Amino acid sequence: PEEKLNLDDSQWEDIHVVTGALKMFFRELPEPLFPYCFFEQFVEAIKIQDNATRIKSIRTLVKKLPRPNYDTMKILFEHLKKIAAKESVNLMSTQSLGIVFGPTLLRPEKETGNMAVHMLYQNQIVELMLSEYSKIFGS
Repeated sequence: PEEKLNLDDSQWEDIHVVTGALKMFFRELPEPLFPYCFFEQFVEAIKIQDNATRIKSIRTLVKKLPRPNYDTMKILFEHLKKIAAKESVNLMSTQSLGIVFGPTLLRPEKETGNMAVHMLYQNQIVELMLSEYSKIFGS
């Protein structure tokens, strides 16, 4: 049976509860928002030294995503960008958002020994997609 949420409930006033629910939603998906088969490609793209080429590669990969993933990602990153814009109030920079959402949205299918390395790239990918949102998602 489908659960009905009462968003007027006082528990939803705490932004940490809302963020936790959002992160849990993405963590509980059968596959991450960035599908497993794209993980290595995104990691390779973020390693590119030239910034313009790196952005272009990420944009190309994002455009190849299944439509529901792309649409969800575009809305989510647009929302996270608004959060980062209020960094002076909420202390959430693009870097902080990368740390919080990177491992939730993007992870390898099989965890290997290089988890710390993966985490760095996961964070950097989310951070780049936020800071270069218009170049990546723009028409």
